[in-house]
Amino acid sequence: MARLEKFPDNPYNAFCWVIGDPEIGERCWIGAFTLIDGSGGLKIGTGCDISSGAQIVTHSSARRTVTARAYPDVDRAPIEIGDHVFIGTNAVILMGSKIGSHSIVGAGAVVTEGSEFPPYSMIVGVPAKRIGDVRWTPENP
Repeated sequence: MARLEKFPDNPYNAFCWVIGDPEIGERCWIGAFTLIDGSGGLKIGTGCDISSGAQIVTHSSARRTVTARAYPDVDRAPIEIGDHVFIGTNAVILMGSKIGSHSIVGAGAVVTEGSEFPPYSMIVGVPAKRIGDVRWTPENP
C-alpha cells in the first residue's frame, strides 16, 4: 500500500486536504486539518473562514457500502457556501447543502445532506438547525 508523505499542495493551508476542483472565492482562510471535498461540486464564496478540523463533503459511499455494492455508485451532490460565512471548528457540511451569505456554522455542527439555510443564519447542533439571525445593528450588537 502506498504511503502518503504529505498533504497535496494547495494555496490555503499546508495541512488542509483539498479534493477535486472546488471554486473558492478570494480572501478565504482555511485552517489546518480540514477536508475540502470538491469532487461533487463545491462553491465557497468570498471572504469565508473555515476553522480547523472542519469537513465539507460533497460525496457519500454509504448506500454503496450498506448494499454490499449492489448499488454501485458513490453519490455526489454540490455544496454552495455564500460570501462571508464562518464555519466553526470541527463542523461538518454534507453533500447537497446550501449555506447563505453572512452565516455562522457553529463549532461541531453537522449540516445534514440537502440542508438549506438563508443568509445571516446562526446554525448549530447535531443535526444543525437555524437558531437565530446574526445581522448586526446598533440595537442588536
